[in-house]
Order: sequence, then C-alpha cells, then structure tokens
Amino acid sequence: MFIAYAVIGILLAAALSASAFAMATRHEAITTNMTKLAVPDSWLPRLASLKAAGALGLLVGLWVPFLGAAAAIGVFLYFAGGVYYHVRAKDYAIAPAVVFLVLAAAALILRIATA
Repeated sequence: MFIAYAVIGILLAAALSASAFAMATRHEAITTNMTKLAVPDSWLPRLASLKAAGALGLLVGLWVPFLGAAAAIGVFLYFAGGVYYHVRAKDYAIAPAVVFLVLAAAALILRIATA
C-alpha cells in the first residue's frame, strides 16, 4: 500500500507544483478560467501558495504520515471548493478539478491505510 501512496502522492505533488507555478506566474489559461469563475485576481498568489503547500505536504508525508494525511485533506478541500466554484458559475468543465479531488481522496485513503 505504501508504494501506491508514494506513486499517487508524488504524481499529485508534481501536478500541484506545476499548477501552482502556472497560477503564480499568471498563465493566461489560469487567469481566464479564474475570471470566468469570478475569483478575484488578488486571490491567485494565495491559491498558488496553498497548492504549493499541499504538494510539499504530500512529499514530506512520505516520511511523516500525519503530515501526509493532513496535506491530502487540505488538497481535497481545496479542490472541493474548486468544484463548488465551477458549479456555482455554471461552468461544467470541472474534469481537472474532479481528477485532483479524486487523487487527493485516494492519497488520503492510502496514507491512512499505510500508517
């Protein structure tokens, strides 16, 4: 089970890092999407920081089980909020947020199962 957590945790951390970088550098696709969802531009640095913290927590969670579980919960809640914002804006292109949500749930379940 630990190998499964490690694979999912590392892949999720890599994807979160890339997404955080794109958000922090205000990639056009990100800013367009956030504008469509009515997310204030001033939130982007904070949201990017949350993604980066989640990625770091998942990686450190390979050695510190509690931190890995906490990071997975945080990432899950972050993307649950993302899905909510998409649905609220009647933007049903939510596949990326749902994939992150499912991966965070899987990371949490696997981290708990291996502790």
